[in-house]
Amino acid sequence: MEARTDEQATPQRGLGVTAGLSAAEAEDLARRAHDLGFHSLWSNDEPDHPGLETLARFAASGAPIDLGVGVLPLDRNPPERIARDIERLGLDPARLWIGIGSGPLRPPVAVVEQAIERLRTLLPSGTRIVIAAMRPRLCRLGGELADGVLLNWMPPAQAAQAREWVREGAASAGRPAPPVASYVRVAVGPGAADRVRAEEGFYREINEGHRKHFAALDVPLGSVGVAGDDGDEVQRGLRPYHEALDLPIARVLAAPAAGGLLDVAGAAAPR
Repeated sequence: MEARTDEQATPQRGLGVTAGLSAAEAEDLARRAHDLGFHSLWSNDEPDHPGLETLARFAASGAPIDLGVGVLPLDRNPPERIARDIERLGLDPARLWIGIGSGPLRPPVAVVEQAIERLRTLLPSGTRIVIAAMRPRLCRLGGELADGVLLNWMPPAQAAQAREWVREGAASAGRPAPPVASYVRVAVGPGAADRVRAEEGFYREINEGHRKHFAALDVPLGSVGVAGDDGDEVQRGLRPYHEALDLPIARVLAAPAAGGLLDVAGAAAPR
């Protein structure tokens, strides 16, 4: 994940999915994501479907694409467990983006800072550690210490502001700013707008942190994401995120029909 330059004809873009794909689905998706030109392939982490397990299924495809997990909540994924799982699964650290978040642990800034320091001692040199952030203090911490910052649930203008916070943190630490990525929910085809509204509506009330985040955004329901009837409309919706971020990650909201996941991947592929 490198900062975008004006000379790039095709912007970098990641693809993100929900953890728990079968081995066959994961391997097929990894090959397709690489062929479609995605920079990286990301999984979230679920209590019953560990994100690193999904990354191992992606890796089994042999596709030469970077793999990211976003994010591992530290309450159920302490640094020692993360390191053990990476080794157990045979994941190549050089291809990984390891996203971490405080989860319910408090205070979040101290929890994440300590976890970064611990992971630096446990993981091979060069393993890239990404932190989840939505508010100024964690964004600045990411700028100070992390190899990347993963935003979530932000329209382009707010994502651009968050990237400035990351840059402020990096400047205070006297280091180059790490790249800033964000999940961008994407749905395509019949019912796409309904899927975006339903997903956003769920997360608006999932916990107090998200309630405060959306209250601060003060935007209408269904406006934080991209819904399109076809690929051209999806591309238009994603374009503003490339001005605000180093790496938009198209987070798939798929129709239940067979092939829905690949439909979104095709519509959101970098052009």
